[in-house]
Amino acid sequence: MRKLAYYIGASLDGRIAGPGGEFDFFPQGDEQQAAAYSTWMNALYPETVPTAYRAAAGVADAPNRRFDTVVMGFGTYRLCLDNGITSPYAHLRQYVVSSTLGQDTDPAVTVVPSDPLDLVRELKGEVGAGPDIWLCGGGRLAGILLPEIDELLIKTYPVIAGTGISVIDGVFDPTVFDVAERTAFPNGVTLTRLLRRQVR
Repeated sequence: MRKLAYYIGASLDGRIAGPGGEFDFFPQGDEQQAAAYSTWMNALYPETVPTAYRAAAGVADAPNRRFDTVVMGFGTYRLCLDNGITSPYAHLRQYVVSSTLGQDTDPAVTVVPSDPLDLVRELKGEVGAGPDIWLCGGGRLAGILLPEIDELLIKTYPVIAGTGISVIDGVFDPTVFDVAERTAFPNGVTLTRLLRRQVR
């Protein structure tokens, strides 16, 4: 069975965006550091680069390495809509969990009005499925899907937000993940890969 991986950037105090959805406060380092970091990350997970920016990122023809499906909440998707993009990840199967978004927003996007847990369980159980599922955001959706999150891929930026959207916004439900790998970059960003601890 394939995995649901939550791949997200966050501040030191666990915010994936500011209170108004801002994400431009994450420091990237100087030009050289930012370029090296972006090149490394884009090579590792090329499919997480939005379709409109893949050519500029140098991954226009890169095959999907880890994911073939993306699941996102309306808050995350709205950032794309605000920029006139209705199919942000055209190279992936796209699901948007929203009770307000119209089903006809884009033929390449499947709108899921309810039961995201059922959706993810169905996707994870697909027969013959290969690559994993990327949970793109946001915090409330991650809180709902926590029982099905198998892996966390968290890019931690060296900044305190103070307030904003949490990495996970849900009920009190302590869930243990073990660090499998950690990579530090010269610009101060740390990528940590964590796996859900299996109950024996």
